Parts: sequence; C-alpha cells; structure tokens
Amino acid sequence: MAASTHTVTNQAPPLVGYDVFTSDRALVEGVERHLDPALLDSARDELSLLGRAAGSAQAQKWGDQANANPPVLHTHDRYGHRVDEVEFHPAWHRLLGKAVSAGLTAAWTRPGGHLRRAAGFLVWTQVEGGHGCPVSMTHAAVPALRADPALAAEWEPRLTSTVYDEGLRPASRKAGAVFGMGMTEKQGGSDVRANTTRAQALAEDGTYALTGHKWFCSAPMSDGFLVLAQAEQGLTCFLVPRVLDDGSRNAFAIQRLKDKLGNRSNASSEVEFDGTWARRVGDEGRGVRTIIEMVAATRLDCVIGSAALMRQAVAQAVHHATYREAFGGRLVDKPLMRNVLADLALESEAATTLALRLAAAYDDGGEQERAFLRLAVPAAKYWVTKRCTPLAGEALECLGGNGYVEDSGMPRLLREAPLNSIWEGSGNVQALDVLRALQREPQALNAFLQEVGTARGADHRLDAAIKDLLTELADLDGIEGRGRRLVERMALVLQGSLLVRYAPPEVADAFCASRLGGDWGAAFGTLPHSLDLAAVVRRAAPGV
Repeated sequence: MAASTHTVTNQAPPLVGYDVFTSDRALVEGVERHLDPALLDSARDELSLLGRAAGSAQAQKWGDQANANPPVLHTHDRYGHRVDEVEFHPAWHRLLGKAVSAGLTAAWTRPGGHLRRAAGFLVWTQVEGGHGCPVSMTHAAVPALRADPALAAEWEPRLTSTVYDEGLRPASRKAGAVFGMGMTEKQGGSDVRANTTRAQALAEDGTYALTGHKWFCSAPMSDGFLVLAQAEQGLTCFLVPRVLDDGSRNAFAIQRLKDKLGNRSNASSEVEFDGTWARRVGDEGRGVRTIIEMVAATRLDCVIGSAALMRQAVAQAVHHATYREAFGGRLVDKPLMRNVLADLALESEAATTLALRLAAAYDDGGEQERAFLRLAVPAAKYWVTKRCTPLAGEALECLGGNGYVEDSGMPRLLREAPLNSIWEGSGNVQALDVLRALQREPQALNAFLQEVGTARGADHRLDAAIKDLLTELADLDGIEGRGRRLVERMALVLQGSLLVRYAPPEVADAFCASRLGGDWGAAFGTLPHSLDLAAVVRRAAPGV
C-alpha cells in the first residue's frame, strides 16, 4: 500500500497539555470576583496547578482507564466467606486520591473554602465524572454530622483530610476517610418517608441495629455512610461504619452493582442491612431535617458537576472547530457553526457563573445568603442539570462522525450528562422543593428577588423577564402543574441577572436576547445573527 494513503490531514490535535483552570475565563473571573483578595494569589496557584494536572495526558488516560475498566463486585472469597468488596482499577484510586489531596473534601476547614473547592471540583471533574460521587458525598456529610457534636469531632477531621487512605480498615486507624449515602429504597425512590429499613435501639445509648435494603448506595467501599431508617419515633438519620472499631466488618451485604448508562467508573450498589451496627445522628424522627444539609450540598455539586461537563464539551467543540477546515475555511469562522458554538458557550458560562455564586453564598453563611440558597440551589439544580444533556449532544455533533466515536471522549460526556438531573432528586422533586419554599419561607423569596433585582435597569429584556416572573409568583394557587415552567424562569432570570452584572457585554447581550427576550429557536445555533458571536466563541476557546 502506498505510503501517501496514510497521510493524515485536517484533523484537530488532541486537546491536551493545557491548564483547564486558566483557560476558562468565566471560571477565573468568578473566582476573582467572589474570593477575598487576600486569598487570591494562593487560590490561583493551587487551581492552576490542578488545572494543569487535569489537562495532562496522564490524567486523561486515568479517566479513560477508569471507565474502560468498571468496578467489579466480589461477594465471597474462595472459601465461601462473605467479603462484599468492590475492586476498582488503579486509575480510579489515582483520580480520587488527586481530588482529596487537592482539598476537594476540605471546604469546611479554610477561608473561602467553598468557592475554592467549587472551582477545583469544576476543574478536576472535567477529567472524569464518576469519582466525583464519593468526593461530593464526603464533602457534604460534614454539615449533617454536625447535628451530633461528638460524632462531628470524631469524623470531621477524617473527612476533611487531604490524605486518601484506601482500603477497608477501622476509620480510627486511617489518615483520611471517604463517605457514602444510602437513602433510596426500591419501594419509595425520592419519597424517602416511605422507607422501610428498621432501626432497633441497642443497649449502648445512641447505637442501633439496622435491617433493610437500600436500592441505591454509591461508592460502597467508603469508610462510612449516612442512611435513613425508621426508629421508634420515626425516620431517623444514622452513621453506618463499613468496618467496626475492633476491625471486624459491619453487616453490609452488597447484593449487586448497577449496570448504568454512564458514570461507569463509579460503583452504585444495592445493599442489605441485617443487624448492621449504626450510630444515630441527630434526634429520632428528625432524619430528613438532619440529612437535608447533606442533600443541599450534594445538589450544589450536581450544578457544579454539570457546569464542568458543559465546559469540557464546549472546550472540545471549539477546539475541534478551530483546527478543522471545511468548504474553504476553518469551521470556527463559518457563520452557522459560529452560531452553534456561541450558543453552547452561553449555556456553559451561565452555568459556571451561577455555580460559583452559590458556592460564594455558602462561604458567606449569613442569614440573607442562607435564605437565598434555599430557593436558588433547587432552581439551579433543576435547570443547569437539565441543560447538560442537550448541550453535550450538540457539542458532540460539532465534531461530526469523529464525535460519535469513543476515542473522542464525547460519547462518555453524553452518557454522563443525564446523571446530575436524576441524582439527589429528579426535576420534579426540585420543582416541588422550590414551590414548598415559596409557600412556607417568604424570606427565601425576598432574598431571591433582592439578588435578581440588583441588575434591574441594566437590560430591558431582563427587566421584562423579572416583571413577568413577579406576575407568575403572585398566584401560587394550583401552581404545581406549572411548577417546571416557573422554576425554569426563576433560574433563567437569576442567570441573566448575574451575566448582566459580571459577564462581558457580548455575552450578557446574547443571553438576554435569546433566553429572556425570546429571540431564539428550539435548538442550539439559533441566536440572532446580529450579535457579536465571534467574541463569544473566542472567550470560550481553551486556548491550545
């Protein structure tokens, strides 16, 4: 065969060897905007270090390996003894170890910790999404454990450690620990109050024996789990250690691993409790109230994780179009492709800007910000995670047939995209949560309206959207049937307010014209042609 037939031309080089943090202008500007100036230099350094690691060939290889070699369940050893161990590929441990060492479970222990951690989570999970599950749950368990000061004193230093100490051993003998969660049961799904797992009090105060079945328990090789079970006074939160202090294994029978659409590197399991030893967290009968802070934190991570996936998909699409030529010029310069790329970039930047605003509110911790989060987190979780799947599909299409091939990495992004919309409550659950807050917590609505109202007068389309939203909010009777529409508008108005205040004029103008002004079609790539779309695309380029 002639050597000339093997000449490769007009193919984009791999997007590798770049700084995932510094090449993301929206992310960098968000960190600079919200973080205390005294912390900025150290934060930039640590995030750039993590960004270079995320953009390296080595990290990308780990992500590929972890997904090509999904976890394997070993229920018994060769002699028939029950072991209930899950074997992960070494790449999984390297990804998780890097996340822990980078402080992605240590937000609660340092100034500006939530913003810095959110930015790092957004950077590092672009490598691979599955290992982000135990990272998120470990981070989010801290506020729930604080319902019991003694438990918090014992476990919080382990969970916020920057040492990843793998293997099943008593947590007291480890330099760091990771956490999981078990709420969902097969008969209830999101309706956790329908849980049937029973908790029988033991002689030692605060200890119980659990009996029941958990339908979804992610990362079953974690050191501990927060679970819900029915005690004498009602649904209660419990801490279940994987290994007991004496070194014996707790009763924790892994029945099977889920065969999932995406998130292949992460083990999601069904677990049977049969006399499983547990410690109560909080008061009996107040399990939902105790664990709700963990749920809120993981919902925010759903927003951050979806923003990360969007950013990686957009970076890949813009990178490809920058190098690929067709019909006499670069794809990125073709008006129709530019429109698609700009539309994707708007969605990505709006998601990133909103995620960082929510993380900054966590750092503030004041009453006003807590009230704002009560509405903003479920609204953002509803909308940002919903936008992730169509964005990933459109970004894949920008690569054409190359994007449909596994080697491109785009199919993995597309399979991962629906997860965050389902995890920690599907779209309907988020919408209902918003409606409950509107009806029961007027201070939350006041805080939300004050936030979006900060940008009033800056853009006529935003002003009109706020007015329409107020009209919708004035009538809450029978609102459940239009709940999704209302929550969508709330999220879009909040994103529009943030972009008008903080984004470059071309970005804010395009967002308001399309998402708020109605000059937009039903698919990506339908922005008004008169906008400065080239500037929007240049801003989104990864710069490699």
